[in-house]
Amino acid sequence: MNMLAKGRPTRQNENARSSSDPGPATFTGNHALMVDEPLIFEAGAFDQSGVDLPDPPFVENRLGGMDRDSEIAIPGLSEAETVRHYTRLSRQNYAIDVGLFPLGSCTMKHNPRLNEKMARLKGFADIHPLQPMHSVQGALETIYQLAEWLKTLTGMPAVAMSPKAGAHGELCGILAIRSALEARGDAREVILVPESAHGTNPATAAFAGYKVEDIPANGAGRVDLDALKARLGPDVAGVMITNPNTCGLFEPDMKAISDAVHAAGGLVYCDGANFNAIVGRVRPGDLGIDAMHINLHKTFSTPHGGGGPGSGPVVFSEALAPFAPLPFVEKKDNGDFYLVEEETAEDHHDNSFGRMVAFHGQMGMFTRALTYMLSHGADGLKQVAEDAVLNANYVLRSLEDVLDAPFASSGPCMHEALFSDKGFANDLTTLDLAKGLIDEGYHPMTMYFPLVVHGAMLVEPTETESKAAIDQFIGALRSVAERAQSGDELLKSAPHFAPRRRLDETQAARKPILVWNEPEELVEAAE
Repeated sequence: MNMLAKGRPTRQNENARSSSDPGPATFTGNHALMVDEPLIFEAGAFDQSGVDLPDPPFVENRLGGMDRDSEIAIPGLSEAETVRHYTRLSRQNYAIDVGLFPLGSCTMKHNPRLNEKMARLKGFADIHPLQPMHSVQGALETIYQLAEWLKTLTGMPAVAMSPKAGAHGELCGILAIRSALEARGDAREVILVPESAHGTNPATAAFAGYKVEDIPANGAGRVDLDALKARLGPDVAGVMITNPNTCGLFEPDMKAISDAVHAAGGLVYCDGANFNAIVGRVRPGDLGIDAMHINLHKTFSTPHGGGGPGSGPVVFSEALAPFAPLPFVEKKDNGDFYLVEEETAEDHHDNSFGRMVAFHGQMGMFTRALTYMLSHGADGLKQVAEDAVLNANYVLRSLEDVLDAPFASSGPCMHEALFSDKGFANDLTTLDLAKGLIDEGYHPMTMYFPLVVHGAMLVEPTETESKAAIDQFIGALRSVAERAQSGDELLKSAPHFAPRRRLDETQAARKPILVWNEPEELVEAAE
């Protein structure tokens, strides 16, 4: 049994390495840079510290009987050991700075370093939301300019900048819709959500107190317009629709959908998470949309993943603009900028449904997004959409001969290509293919979503990847797909070359172990 620092034995993890791993056995159990890193609790001893401190001088106990009666269960490591532990873990991560990240419906694109440089400028990074407005005029102008860009790009007259991310933006839009309906004394209780919408859409509507009803997709993967029209009535508050939808397809009947919903007295919410596929090409306001959130951290290339940081401004039509939340930035006649809040809203924005957040939104995201817009310009943003769509269709057409593409015959896709597991042999599944893709050095695509396709695989190459990078990914995915089609049993035990072999993801989700308890054999060994 190998020994670590502090004389503690390593955990014996039979799942750590595959039998097909090449090369001889090693003393450490590591294979070059493929390190079998222990938990930090296993690496350090609880009875030691990474620093030497003198005994504290006697002081009067002022803890009132609340002083600790047991040792702190924190492993003792030196600074060097601690830094190396987390650095070794970080080297096992897959990230957008490592390679192409094909997650469908997530838009994991390269983040330009210019954006990061601007967001770290002292005047943006060091300000506080409670500073006097005269001391943060540059920040307020940044928010104002970004809002103007968003209104221009969407063809909408108003925007709320404060929502923190996509689902938060959805809630903002639905609350505005509810406020508008209540203002006219119209108590409606149903929101219609197509099958091809993002999963957060029905969750948001339910959270806001609405009953949710599904609208089916047609054979081409779009909203069934006839089914939608048949369900409209005096109880329908509106529809939440994702366009381009989660099948990676544009909704050509969007204007007809909006017209039908409006004629029935409802309002239209559009999930704008996929705006990067149409930015500079289509203005959602021209399609009759009343509210739409925009994921700044996706369309306008800011850091994404890990729970944030996100930003989800919501644009509004004239019908909903009076009900938009506070605060928002206005420009005075003298050129100064100020925040319209509760104290100053009564004279011209007294129908607002309230606030979404304590302050004003994500300043770092605003700075990055505006930098992205200014560096691209109007023509560059149009090219963003064109390249995103071109790359996705290149992936679709390059692989449709080896992977089933259920909607490929209905025309071009938008920003992402959708495949299924149809034709896999020997009971191989989408999960097996995804694990095989890990062995090829890629993070897998989005799996089993959208639900309208069995064994779905959703691939979004984004506009920031070169043809050479996409060609390499296509070659890797083709290789694994051909193995799945031929029934290669090795896929059932993939990945073989990752730090860990295949884990039981179902049990990890249903019975997670979130607290480390020292195994009895380690306690005995330490004694």
